[in-house]
Amino acid sequence: MTKSGSAYAASKPSSGRSFRKSLASKSPAVAKKEYLSLLKELDRRRRTNQLAAYRPYLRQAEFHAAGATNRERLFMAGNQLGKTRAGGAEWAMHLTGRYPEWWQGKVFDTAVRLWAAGVTGEGTRDNPQRILIGPPQQPAAWGTGMIPADAILSTIMGRGAPHGLDSVVVRHGGGGDVQADESVLSFKSFEKGREKWQGETLHGVWFDEEPPLDIYSEGLTRTNATGGITIVTFTPLLGMSDVVLLFLSAAEVEGMGRG
Repeated sequence: MTKSGSAYAASKPSSGRSFRKSLASKSPAVAKKEYLSLLKELDRRRRTNQLAAYRPYLRQAEFHAAGATNRERLFMAGNQLGKTRAGGAEWAMHLTGRYPEWWQGKVFDTAVRLWAAGVTGEGTRDNPQRILIGPPQQPAAWGTGMIPADAILSTIMGRGAPHGLDSVVVRHGGGGDVQADESVLSFKSFEKGREKWQGETLHGVWFDEEPPLDIYSEGLTRTNATGGITIVTFTPLLGMSDVVLLFLSAAEVEGMGRG
């Protein structure tokens, strides 16, 4: 599969010179109106395709690249350091099949079934859903998250948190060598318990915030049949928990004990 977003790039606009020449031939009022209309359209395209503008900083890039060889990954860092944004960007790439030229991480060649989960229904809505879809309380702005607006085919409302989604059908591929298909993203929460995590076969599970060990194990099990992935993004608030220990070597644990 070619790792390229070129199949989804908008057609090239006319050159700046020809555009300025076109404006110069019109009255000031008409030229101003057309210019403002162009700025509005450019802003709309930017807001509805956040994924195209995503450029990870070093730690985010290392986290993504590790997916090429690791089924399980952890991005643990302080608040407001881009953990959830990194998780959302990667999930949007897998759901749509739109991998940029710089991508060195995990690649799925087919449409996928993914979960994204937080501690509570409200937490899932306010973090993964917001990053992926857009402001939960403003349905008119859905499509301004990491999943491009033109890739969101349908949404199904949940029965828990107000404005919380149950699932989203996402357009996958449809350009270049990527065959058109449909991916499915579902939202979950840890508070529902392990039983609600059983049964389904998935390509990936994203835990935004640290899950209990039994929930993490169940989520990982859901990906075994596909050779899928799990990612965990959170700020460490629970100390040296069982889930954190899964990602640390014996030497690292011993070193922390000495410290």
